[in-house]
Amino acid sequence: MTDVLIAGAGPTGLVLAAELAIAGVEVTVLDRRDGPGLPRPVGLQPRTAELLELRGLDPARPEADGPSGHFAGLPVPLDHSVWRTRQPRVLNRTQDDVEAMLAEHAVKHGAVVERGHDVTAVEADGDGVTVDGRRARWLVACDGAHSTVRRLLGVPFPGRTETYVATLAHVRLAAASALVPARATHFSEVTRQANGYWAMLTPLGDGGHRFVFGSATRQPGRDAPVSDTEVTEALTALYGAETRLGELYGASRFNDATRQLERYRHGRVLFAGDAAHIHPPLGGQGLNLGVQDAMNLGWKLAATVHGTAPSGLLDTYHAERHPAAERVLRHTAAQRVFTAPERSENVEALREIVVDLMRTPDGNRYFSGLLSGLGLGYPGAHRVPDLDLTTADGPARLSALLRDGRGLLLDLGDHPVPAGFTGQVRRVRASTGDAEYRGRLLLVRPDGYAVDPAELDRWFG
Repeated sequence: MTDVLIAGAGPTGLVLAAELAIAGVEVTVLDRRDGPGLPRPVGLQPRTAELLELRGLDPARPEADGPSGHFAGLPVPLDHSVWRTRQPRVLNRTQDDVEAMLAEHAVKHGAVVERGHDVTAVEADGDGVTVDGRRARWLVACDGAHSTVRRLLGVPFPGRTETYVATLAHVRLAAASALVPARATHFSEVTRQANGYWAMLTPLGDGGHRFVFGSATRQPGRDAPVSDTEVTEALTALYGAETRLGELYGASRFNDATRQLERYRHGRVLFAGDAAHIHPPLGGQGLNLGVQDAMNLGWKLAATVHGTAPSGLLDTYHAERHPAAERVLRHTAAQRVFTAPERSENVEALREIVVDLMRTPDGNRYFSGLLSGLGLGYPGAHRVPDLDLTTADGPARLSALLRDGRGLLLDLGDHPVPAGFTGQVRRVRASTGDAEYRGRLLLVRPDGYAVDPAELDRWFG
């Protein structure tokens, strides 16, 4: 019997597999694809980059320092540096590149990734789950918006159906008019509406462009293939006849449906990423929301498998992550108001007020925290910045002390050991020049959130 099976080798499933493997859990990932996903561009938000750094991964690339984030394409850059982060920018990567990095990370720590495996049968009982005849104590569905596990178990996915279908295409241009953006810049400067179309055309730095477009009058089927003719017609309508398609090297459809599971746990089956929640792709939230699900769930499920979890620990996954996703669903719904092709006079008035608000320091900080994930906290748990420390072994960063995926009791003063301290948590004494944290005693969870040290037994048993 395997400890944990994970359906889906996307970023959510691979991060979760690594977290479980680091904790000594036997975990296998099943995925129907033969390899990583398409080379479509994705943006790693600052909090996602921080979480990957906690496990020694470097998500940056020399060419990956993208424009600052945005809210609904409004013409105000978001300043993430106010959150005291070493990752103040959205990092441009591609889906296949990110998945390859995460798969290598998971396998290095002992996870097994089985590709070419299409899940066809799932049966759950009080002791475990059977997936295509294979037995496991737990199953985590990370298999996307059209989750097979969710469908096979008949789990409802309530929410709002789509009102439009749009296209994401990765193209190389044979020729470009003056209307085509010459460089990657703020989201508001690469959007355009013309001749019944709306679009975002972003240079990628490698000669390619990310072309996102839609039309109120031409609605393709959700599963219809994307043709050269369709892309050419959109390019011509938006950027003139002198803009010509050279190559279409990857395309997909998306829509604005919004759905969320009522419960993330169904007995021995848990849901994470797009299998648990979907929303319009506004503000670049999807991949990042799933990675944060995985980091929250991994250490809690590992403790449950090992029998060291205090009562109710696993249930805090739903209690913390369901509201976090619900918040994203709400702010992407708000962004739809400003990004709709047709805007009323009332919407224009609201747009002006929100833009003015975003230009204030407090307003910009609010929207920055919302989109980057840096402002996210849970009841009784808050994000700790990656502090510079001096330990008995020399200089260190807080992130380096969390590489092993264990909880950390960080004594930045001279505190007695709290009652309930066990080997489940690593204890480190250090000093810091940071005035906000100097002299404090911090209990930091494996996902980088600090909780009350008096609650050691609540979180670590």
